[in-house]
Amino acid sequence: MAPEPSDRKPTAILFVCLGNICRSAMAEGVFRNLAEKDGRDEGLVIDSAGTGSWHVGKPPDPRAIAKAREHGIDIAGQRGRQVASDDFQRFDLMLAMDRSNLETLLARAPAARHADIQLLMSHVTGRDAEVPDPYYGRPEGFEQVYRMIEAAGTALLDRLA
Repeated sequence: MAPEPSDRKPTAILFVCLGNICRSAMAEGVFRNLAEKDGRDEGLVIDSAGTGSWHVGKPPDPRAIAKAREHGIDIAGQRGRQVASDDFQRFDLMLAMDRSNLETLLARAPAARHADIQLLMSHVTGRDAEVPDPYYGRPEGFEQVYRMIEAAGTALLDRLA
């Protein structure tokens, strides 16, 4: 079972999926956009990473770039990276897109970590919902993922207020 969100207000947030080219890349862009629009981006560190290394240094998936662009968000300049050991100390909150990535993060986390590690959707639903990976799915999957991420980002931003 995933940990419950804590009452601590994070200032450094890392969004995590498998390859860092679809879900977490979109989450970074969406959350940054929401925070900027609301005037709450000052002092926030917003980043994304993957638990895998397949896409390190590569831009987000073209479908993710296109979907973000449809909503006025530019993620084309992002580059994939893998979660690093110091991320567990640098970030207050590490938000996994699904249970598999949550379990990977928890397994890699040092005992004395700083970061709270949670499922992203726990901030909007209060339960262990997952953001599905749209990589091998149909194009409409990217819209579904965008909407889930936007809802979770809005809820998380409200929590920071």
